[in-house]
Amino acid sequence: MSVMNGQSSASGPAISLRNLSRHYGAIKAVRGVTLDIRAGSLVALVGLSGSGKSTLLKMINRLVEPTAGEVLIDNENVVTGDPHILRRRIGYVFQNIGLFPHMTIARNISIGLELAGEMEGRQQRVEELLDLVELPQEMASRMPNQLSGGQQQRVGVARSLATRPGLMLMDEPFGALDPVTRDSLVGGYKRLHEKLGLTTIIVTHDMAEALYLADRILVMEDGEIKADATPTEMLSGKAGKEAEALVAVPRAQAEHLIALEKAL
Repeated sequence: MSVMNGQSSASGPAISLRNLSRHYGAIKAVRGVTLDIRAGSLVALVGLSGSGKSTLLKMINRLVEPTAGEVLIDNENVVTGDPHILRRRIGYVFQNIGLFPHMTIARNISIGLELAGEMEGRQQRVEELLDLVELPQEMASRMPNQLSGGQQQRVGVARSLATRPGLMLMDEPFGALDPVTRDSLVGGYKRLHEKLGLTTIIVTHDMAEALYLADRILVMEDGEIKADATPTEMLSGKAGKEAEALVAVPRAQAEHLIALEKAL
C-alpha cells in the first residue's frame, strides 16, 4: 500500500487507560492496566495466546465492556457515551476481515458512511480509498469472493478509514496471509499510518512484525503489561525476561537463516 497525496490527514488522538480490568467470572482477562499512549503512536501489543491482548484492544472501542476502570480518548471517558457514535471515530481491522459477502466492494467500503448518514460523496470517497490501498477502481463492482485474501484485507483497511478516524485498532490483521503479501501490507500500513498522522494500536503474535512496525511495544502476560519498551530496547535485552523470551524467537530464526546462507 502506498499513500496518495490527495488523501486528507486525520489527527490521531491520545489514549489513556486507567486501572482497566475485564473479568469473566473468576477469570481475570485484563488486570488493572494503566498506561498512556501519545497521539500519533504506533503501538504493538504482543504476548502469548490468552494473555489479554485482544480483550484490552476491544475495551477501547467498547466491543467488550470493562469490568472496572476507564478508557479516555483525548481526555474523554468513552464508557459514558454512545458506543455506536464512538466506533465511527475509530477504525477497526481484524484477521478474518469481516467483509459482507452479499455487498459489492464499493458498498463494503462505504457502509460506515451510510450508517452515519453521510450519503453525499460516497462514490468519490470509495475511489479515494481504493487508490489509497492500491486496488484498481474496477474492483469497486466486484464481490468479496472474487478477491484474494490480500486484496480483501486491503478492502478491510479501506473500509476502516472511510469515516476518517484518527485512531486505528488492529487485531492480528495480517496473520492469515502468506508471508509475501503480509510483508507488503505491513510496510504499506506503516507508511499510511505516518502519512495520515494516525494513532494505531495493533495486536500481533509476531514479534518480528512488532519490531518492524511499531515505535513502542507492550508485552502482555496474564492480563498485565509486563514490558513497555521501544524496539531498540527490546532487542538490547533491557525490557525484562518476558520480552526477551519473545525476541528470542525471531532472533533464532534469523541466526538459522544466516547459518544456512554461510553453508551454501
